Amino acid sequence: MTPQVVGTRTTVDTLHNGRVKVVQPKDGYRVAIDPVLLAASISPAPGSTVVDVGCGTGAALFCLLSRLESVRGIGLEQHEPFANLARRGIKENDFSARAELVSGDLSQPPERLIGTCDAVMTNPPFFELGTVPDRPHQDATHAVTDLSLRSWITQCVSLLKRGGQFSIIHRAERLADIIQALSGCGSIVVIPLWPKANMVAKRVIVTALKDRKSPTTLSPGLVLHSDDNAYTDEAATILRGGKALQFVS
Repeated sequence: MTPQVVGTRTTVDTLHNGRVKVVQPKDGYRVAIDPVLLAASISPAPGSTVVDVGCGTGAALFCLLSRLESVRGIGLEQHEPFANLARRGIKENDFSARAELVSGDLSQPPERLIGTCDAVMTNPPFFELGTVPDRPHQDATHAVTDLSLRSWITQCVSLLKRGGQFSIIHRAERLADIIQALSGCGSIVVIPLWPKANMVAKRVIVTALKDRKSPTTLSPGLVLHSDDNAYTDEAATILRGGKALQFVS
């Protein structure tokens, strides 16, 4: 990401080799690669409506809209300062015609979204209230939720039409909880994300289809870095080239 300072409190940064802009705080929460990988994990049909739940400053949403020019996107964000930055990002990326930002709480999502969406993607807070590690002087707003992971996923799935696609990126240690929460879904695909070859996966992407019965598949996954810490060719194609994540389903 190449920062361009805007005032004293925010910067405009770029993803996908400059094709996507994100307005974000100069200090505190900063976009990493997780939302970029999340956006690469779904490829809904032309004309689809995709909701990015807990969209933060909009990175995943903007990466998806940049790759798929016929898709409409909705960002749902509870934290109003992030929501306002995402609104600025919509304008920076010239997505106003096919993107909107909704301020809202996932525990009580907007009724107009329930059961109406073709796809939902989410990069949720990794910690539930009372479980976040003590990190003095760090803003943990983006990392904590008062919803359990099961409740978060259940509410996300409630936004989908029958057969709609769900995708989540999370810590690999929560994989069992994610699969249990998707009991009403099928065609579940688990995609491990390895920091390097021969290392334990620290993140997983899990995709699923609502109201389907097909069995669960373990995908070969993606190795992010080579031994010299550079991105692998496969990872660079996604993170810099803006391409879709290829996986077996």
